Amino acid sequence: MKIERIVLRQIRMPLVHFFETSFSRTYARDIIIIEVVSEGLSGWGEITAGENPFYNEEWTAAAWLIAKDYVAPRILGKELATASDVDPLTRHIRGHNMARGGVEAAVWDLQARRNGNPLWKEIGGGARTEIPCGVSIGIQDTVEQLLEKIGIELAAGYQRIKMKIKPGWDLDVIRQVRERFPQIRLMADANSAYTLNDTARLKQLDEFYLMMIEQPLAHDDIIDHAVLQAQLQTPVCLDECIRSEHHAAQAIRLKACGIMNIKLGRVGGFAEAKRVHDTCAAAGIPVWCGGMLEAGIGRAHNIALATLPNFTLPGDVSASSRYWKRDIIVPPVEITPNGTIAIRNEPGFGYDVDHDFMDSVTVRTESLSPQA
Repeated sequence: MKIERIVLRQIRMPLVHFFETSFSRTYARDIIIIEVVSEGLSGWGEITAGENPFYNEEWTAAAWLIAKDYVAPRILGKELATASDVDPLTRHIRGHNMARGGVEAAVWDLQARRNGNPLWKEIGGGARTEIPCGVSIGIQDTVEQLLEKIGIELAAGYQRIKMKIKPGWDLDVIRQVRERFPQIRLMADANSAYTLNDTARLKQLDEFYLMMIEQPLAHDDIIDHAVLQAQLQTPVCLDECIRSEHHAAQAIRLKACGIMNIKLGRVGGFAEAKRVHDTCAAAGIPVWCGGMLEAGIGRAHNIALATLPNFTLPGDVSASSRYWKRDIIVPPVEITPNGTIAIRNEPGFGYDVDHDFMDSVTVRTESLSPQA
């Protein structure tokens, strides 16, 4: 397929409720939507970078420039044998995996539509017809507010609760959650809020029989996580520091974790995500699909990714209505009473783009063509 045009759109949508991590509180999302066009067909992707460079070094304004000035020119006008060709064409761009991955995901969607396949089938997924779902609950203003939110999500059927933690919002809060909900599948996500100096405190988490503690130490560290994991009964799950299959292999070799989170944007798209998945599977390390407050297109891509066989733990893929009053796809993503999302068999990512609504929340757009 020959990529004839790439359209960048920046949309802005308020969240239903603010989302707070150890590093920031988010009230609205500025998201870049990628459309790639070939022979009258469009494929769709989403750049999952945040509004600020706090989760990693990427943010919306910079990702727009990287996608426009560096990623798009490397594939526009090129004859691509498969969507897998995008990765080697853009790999020499240092970092900026979310910008690269959003464009690459759009090409995978285009390829699936050209072949008349659902995206999950195109990437080699399909190990399950429904994916198990968990929720990620940010830091709240009060513990009672957190407990109320957990109760609401459990009533909706979600199979796992992830709560954000940071120093001052950790042991006492988790203890109260466990007292109220002693049997639930519970995990804690620190988003790099601790250091090895906090080892004694983190060891106290073992009493709460958590599924895992996610990325407790520095965002770019693997070695210290290995030191920490050796002292914890609770499995460490790595997130921010796993940018590639090579990082995953290093972490496994060092025994730095027992579980790994795969985020499509963080590793640069489907090609690399599949390599990380395969490496973890070979080592017996279970994986799950993390979320980045995606709109519907990115959410649908996560659903496809989570059908690969080693995604055995409930991920962060949840219903559109948890985040948006109205999503940019129709129908919105919904969960079953059993806390699962049924995969769809329509070509591409499986949902329709709500063009009218997307236009109404678009703040800028630019169409790119091959340079003469």
